[in-house]
Amino acid sequence: MNKTFFSQVSQLSRWLLMATLSALLAPAVGIAADRAALERDARSAYQKLIDKIPAAKVLSREAVAVLVFPTIIKAGLVVGGQYGDGVLFKAGKASGYYNTSGASYGLQAGAQQYGYAMFFMKEEALRTLNQAEGFEVGVGPSIVVVDEGMGKSMTSTTVHDDIYAFIFGQTGLMAGIGLQGNKITRLKN
Repeated sequence: MNKTFFSQVSQLSRWLLMATLSALLAPAVGIAADRAALERDARSAYQKLIDKIPAAKVLSREAVAVLVFPTIIKAGLVVGGQYGDGVLFKAGKASGYYNTSGASYGLQAGAQQYGYAMFFMKEEALRTLNQAEGFEVGVGPSIVVVDEGMGKSMTSTTVHDDIYAFIFGQTGLMAGIGLQGNKITRLKN
């Protein structure tokens, strides 16, 4: 082997090491900026939701907190997964940062992007969000996914469940969407 080959391998190793270190350190350096951008995106998505959907506006006045995931990415080919980050707003202020993730298996193919907001109507339901090792959607407090028909007839007197969820901004090529089986975990500060 010649000296040039080893020189190229050594240079490639340095580049890989630098890329790996950058990838590992970038999240720590950019947390504050990322959280500011996440909060901005979540506020914007939330505002659009309550401006567009009357039921969301009704719930926003009654909710003790709202957890907004502005962007969830879902993809799969037999085995699938989804992931996104969100912000919990309490009394109009960001009070925590969360991620949601889930895995699935079955006849599926494609990719999709969407967002969702969860309106916590009771303090007890909100407390379950931070218990144990994460909040599994569909286990514990009752969650109602609000569809267009239900949203038209919803008033403050018809709100009785623990959590109401709205899915919005769906784009992509994957059919059907649900929150069942997702896990929500508070991000460390």
